[in-house]
Amino acid sequence: MIVMVINRNQNELARALKHEGVRVGEIIAYRAWRVIHPRWFRSGDDRLHSVLMRDYVWHPDEPASGDVRTHGIYSFQDVIRSKDEYDYDSGVDGPLLFGKVKIWGEVVEHEAGYRSQFGKIVSLDYGDPELLDKFRKIYRVN
Repeated sequence: MIVMVINRNQNELARALKHEGVRVGEIIAYRAWRVIHPRWFRSGDDRLHSVLMRDYVWHPDEPASGDVRTHGIYSFQDVIRSKDEYDYDSGVDGPLLFGKVKIWGEVVEHEAGYRSQFGKIVSLDYGDPELLDKFRKIYRVN
């Protein structure tokens, strides 16, 4: 089980980190995205959303971005294929899709993964087959 906890100590540590001058290319990592279905009290859309940053939308034609000193784009080193591995209740917030993301820019490595400045969806690999088909077309992946 993977539990993502954002605490002040991580953010304070990220702000205090000295850049060591190491530069690398893109990193391929793994993450999940939330699908919002329309309901009587909210509208759905044809975009993938971050799981924990509820208002963050991943747009098909632009990279996701965030400040690594506060939030950034979270991803994992190991493949995640299920809501149980992500520790998420899809009955409450809708289904998840799982896949790969390339990350770049400023990157902070954590024990289980990364927090990066930029991210772009590379592939959608696991989840409801109909949703995978729909969002693969929208994001032009796989």
